[in-house]
Amino acid sequence: MNLNDRQRKLLFAGLVVVLALAGVYLTVAAPGGGKDGPDERRRAAVTAPPAVPTGPASPPPGIQTPVKPGDFDIYRLLPFSQAEFTTAADTAQRFVAAYGTYRFDEDPRAYVGRLAGLVGDDLRTQLERDASAPALQDARRAEQVVAEGTATLDRVRDIGDNTLIFLVTGKQQVTKRGTRAADSRQYLVTVLRNGGSLRVSSFEPADWGQAGDTGSGTG
Repeated sequence: MNLNDRQRKLLFAGLVVVLALAGVYLTVAAPGGGKDGPDERRRAAVTAPPAVPTGPASPPPGIQTPVKPGDFDIYRLLPFSQAEFTTAADTAQRFVAAYGTYRFDEDPRAYVGRLAGLVGDDLRTQLERDASAPALQDARRAEQVVAEGTATLDRVRDIGDNTLIFLVTGKQQVTKRGTRAADSRQYLVTVLRNGGSLRVSSFEPADWGQAGDTGSGTG
């Protein structure tokens, strides 16, 4: 069929209208109502917060009550009670102070007597033997040595089922022939629990190595 110019223009205009209507229909009928295109949907998927898994409404049995530092009793986990710790620490400190206190004109038995209530029998025997050594007594008398000892607890070095090892600093003011000087040394002091008693069983200068070797009573 041959169309004139006017008819061809009318037919073209009708096709344009039909195509436009079809495009509108396809857009509205698409998922999302035509509001979001593929790019928008991809961006929404990326920026959406991840799903948070939901846990139980309450803690499982066994962790209902957390450990509170202010209420925690560490001594119930240790082989010594608080009272035993206190006694052992006091014993170690007083021993080092007494060990470093002596005079050139003092009977060695008096020196050891001050230590007797703080040490076990074996250590007392050795301290008495060392303090009574003639060479030591002669040297102290020759220099007229007078020593005054004090001690401070530094820390607990080790804990065993029946032993506590303390690091203790002993300080001395030593006078020799009228000249006064200060001295300081750290000791490892082992306190042994034997029945109901707590006594020093051994000691040594801290720089000698591990505690356990009995020290001497030479001061």
